[in-house]
Amino acid sequence: MNEAKIAADLDRIDRDILRILNADARISMTDLAARVGLSKTPVAARVKRLEAEGVILGYSAQLSARRLGVDHVAFVEVRLTDTREKALTAFNHAVRDVPEIEECHMIAGGFDYLMKVRTRDITEYRRILGQTISALPHVAATSTYVSMESVKDQGVAAV
Repeated sequence: MNEAKIAADLDRIDRDILRILNADARISMTDLAARVGLSKTPVAARVKRLEAEGVILGYSAQLSARRLGVDHVAFVEVRLTDTREKALTAFNHAVRDVPEIEECHMIAGGFDYLMKVRTRDITEYRRILGQTISALPHVAATSTYVSMESVKDQGVAAV
């Protein structure tokens, strides 16, 4: 089933289920059912369908970057020397192997990619930039913007 059809087929109850699970993935089926106004069995069936359709990709814990010692965030604009498909594919594959790159998005604009890079501190970031990011396939130039404070960072918003 295509993505547009799946999104169009989500009803109010599906969207409520997704919003609630997005806020608390550990909620019991009984509590979830009570919150959306259905019994447990149809809610469990809906959750299973949403998982099968790829709307729900998985469940995870929210981790404290500060307590884990990786609360330095930099956003990096990347310009490539080559934007033909083979070069883009090589860059995309290489990015996936760098754990410090938390997010990477191809951009329509004055540069090619925007990355969110998470490290312990500016010294570690400088090392990752010089040794790893700059060495990715077809990288021509980078520009870094260091985050001073995260005002809102909570992943995908509720639907």
